[in-house]
Amino acid sequence: MKQIVTNVRVAEPPAMNTPTMRPVVAGALILCLLLVEGAVLSLHGHWSAVVPMVMILVASAVSSIIGFAFSALCGALLFHVIDSPVYAVQVMIVCSIAIQMFGVAALWHSIDWRSLPVFLIGGLPGVPVGAYLLTHLPTGAYRSILGGLLIAYGTWLLLRRPTRALRTGPFADACVGFLGGLTGGLAGFPGASVTIWCGLKGWDKTRQRGVFQPFILCMQPASLAAIQFMQPESSAMAPLDWRMLAFIPAALAGAWLGLRIFRRLSDRQFELAVNGLLILSGVSLAF
Repeated sequence: MKQIVTNVRVAEPPAMNTPTMRPVVAGALILCLLLVEGAVLSLHGHWSAVVPMVMILVASAVSSIIGFAFSALCGALLFHVIDSPVYAVQVMIVCSIAIQMFGVAALWHSIDWRSLPVFLIGGLPGVPVGAYLLTHLPTGAYRSILGGLLIAYGTWLLLRRPTRALRTGPFADACVGFLGGLTGGLAGFPGASVTIWCGLKGWDKTRQRGVFQPFILCMQPASLAAIQFMQPESSAMAPLDWRMLAFIPAALAGAWLGLRIFRRLSDRQFELAVNGLLILSGVSLAF
């Protein structure tokens, strides 16, 4: 009598080094490290740092899905829990620069080196213009106007029918870059115009981020320097506090999570996410 042997495939638990489990393990490790950091800060009497750290993590994750609007989202949260507006702005700038550096490094091979210089050439002259307006306009007036425009435009993009992609030349790109530099110096928000423009040109999500993410990274330090140089001595910004560096790990953890989600989005999903985030940015600026 022949013995019939049936191959039975027994399900095995997923290995820890499989592609599916690696993000889960890395995310759990990052969360544990942030909890440890929060506990250490609490032991040293910095209870007020734990809540802002969570807010920075959330704002970084959401903004890094698209690649912009960290300052707009984070500012809407931090100003409610940090007493000093100057300190809150400094925390956002430091974390934002760290996030953009991480994003540019992760997408280095996707940077559009042919299109990016044109936007930068237009953007850099716009920075001092925006900084000058910031130091001479009534406080908050420009934020309401810019926020209202973003809400209206983001809503229109969500409701409009698909249209043909724009075919424009370098001069138009430089003008959009100038507008980005101007809003960077004026409101610390240089990415909106360039992000909208890249979407209207019909570029895929990778090429869009390969332009506006390094553009934002270049505009932020330039805007910070221009604001510092142009403001009166009586209103000079407070010196940077080394304790704000403790927020960088939370910002980078959120950036890592957002970038993982970005890579799973289709071009259409990315477009919808951009439009939704434009509306959220406008709300945070206007209100």
